Amino acid sequence: MASLQDQLLKAGLSTKQKARQANSDQRKKNKQKRSGVAIEKTLQEQVKQDLEQEKKDKFAKDIALNEEKKQQLAEKENVLRIQQILQHHQIQNAKGESEYNYTFNNKIKKLLVNSVTHKALVNGRLAVCGLADTSYLVTAETAEKVASLDAKVVLVQNDKVESEVIEDNDPYADYQIPDDLIW
Repeated sequence: MASLQDQLLKAGLSTKQKARQANSDQRKKNKQKRSGVAIEKTLQEQVKQDLEQEKKDKFAKDIALNEEKKQQLAEKENVLRIQQILQHHQIQNAKGESEYNYTFNNKIKKLLVNSVTHKALVNGRLAVCGLADTSYLVTAETAEKVASLDAKVVLVQNDKVESEVIEDNDPYADYQIPDDLIW
């Protein structure tokens, strides 16, 4: 039985020059294998390796994009949760004549509140939160809950609580602070 090379020569599909070239290439390849020298990859092997590398790169890129989308979705969900809490627990009937100043987005804002609300803000029973250029007046418990989700949303939350008890040794206990005194 004749080899494939002989059959191609007889059929006229190959020439003797191409057969010799193929034989010499095969010998060189075998010799390089035996000597341990790196073998040059054929075009098909190179293309196959490039395709595999591109597939790996695309897979890694897709994973990174998915992680980024998940992160953005989680941040958006967190903002919506905070907004829902603030809108639901907002104190709205605290309008008055006293001004309470606070900073929001590097600007000084004024909140007009009544005296009871002003005292509660100063004592730490109420807090001011801000989200998307909107200020919310909420209780201290709500502010703590919002701060656990995102501390940057809480604008004003005083920690001091004024004691209602008058000390016995207070030399100025007999003198009342005027109501119209504004600091």
